[in-house]
Amino acid sequence: MMNTIYERLGDTLLMQLIDEFYKNILANPVTSPLFKTDMEIVKKKQFYFLTQFFGGPLRYVEAYGHPMMRARHMPHHIDEEAAVQWLSCMNQAIDSLPINEDFKAEIFNRFPPVAAHMINQPSL
Repeated sequence: MMNTIYERLGDTLLMQLIDEFYKNILANPVTSPLFKTDMEIVKKKQFYFLTQFFGGPLRYVEAYGHPMMRARHMPHHIDEEAAVQWLSCMNQAIDSLPINEDFKAEIFNRFPPVAAHMINQPSL
């Protein structure tokens, strides 16, 4: 029996989620300025992170050490609006996956606490 989100999603759909997510991110005027580095590196890191975030192998830790996500995001201006837009981009990406609605909701519900934790600036 496959229990974790990672096991049920698999690498192919996880990569599809990441590709769609960053397409949305880069099209969004609030979030696109946050991503100025090589998007292939960003996608690879996200793939490794989400693999373990969803209960799979510890790819991120093995490649980069402890995630320390808040510390890694501190150089970026992330206010409440950026977090809301980030969640919207992720929700759209999840919604594009060929999976049932309950599974989509289960995946999405993992993200709001993370987005809230990343806020490091007051709203303007």
